[in-house]
Amino acid sequence: MARSGQEQEAESTAAFKVLKRAMELDSESRYQQALVCYQEGIDLLMQVLRGTKDVTKKCNLRKQISSYMDRAEIVKKYTDQEKEDGKYHRQIKIEENATGFSYESLFQEYLNETVTEVWIQDPYIRQIHQGSGKEQQSSGLQEIKESLKNHGVLLELEYSSSVHDREIRFNNGWMIKIGRGLDYFKKPQSRFSLGYCDFDLRPCHETTVDIFHNKHTKKI
Repeated sequence: MARSGQEQEAESTAAFKVLKRAMELDSESRYQQALVCYQEGIDLLMQVLRGTKDVTKKCNLRKQISSYMDRAEIVKKYTDQEKEDGKYHRQIKIEENATGFSYESLFQEYLNETVTEVWIQDPYIRQIHQGSGKEQQSSGLQEIKESLKNHGVLLELEYSSSVHDREIRFNNGWMIKIGRGLDYFKKPQSRFSLGYCDFDLRPCHETTVDIFHNKHTKKI
């Protein structure tokens, strides 16, 4: 379906807004975040290009896209080197009552086809909310273990009375530390409130997420 001039203008504005943010992050040496914005902005510009009929405009768009792609390639090399050197660090601050921070939203970027093991260390992982009964939650974890087994996923559980740190490690080198651990969601008001099932809609407690990369990531 052909897009109207107004729709193309809106898409173009959105693309350059994202690319402007990419350049700002790039100038601050926040390369991983900049790369994500470059990729998103380039994809948006490609959509504009496909819907453009004017030959001159198409030519200018191709030049701009090529320029941004060249810079994105350089930024990607920076991020790859940071990972290689074990210097990569990204921090996400989750504000009080913020939404849009489901586990999928936080972790999806770092989970790819190379991940075969995940190690989670969290002092409150047995509890739905801090203060819940341990026996009930231990039983729940056993049920999860059996359910995962049916899908070919092995869940190993270890308990410790001395664990205080909170870490999540993937065997592709990514390590994530969340200040509150996995217990950063607020309790839903009811089973029928928004966010009860969709965690992107559930309000969060204030916390900080630190993301690191080390190709030699070891098991906790």
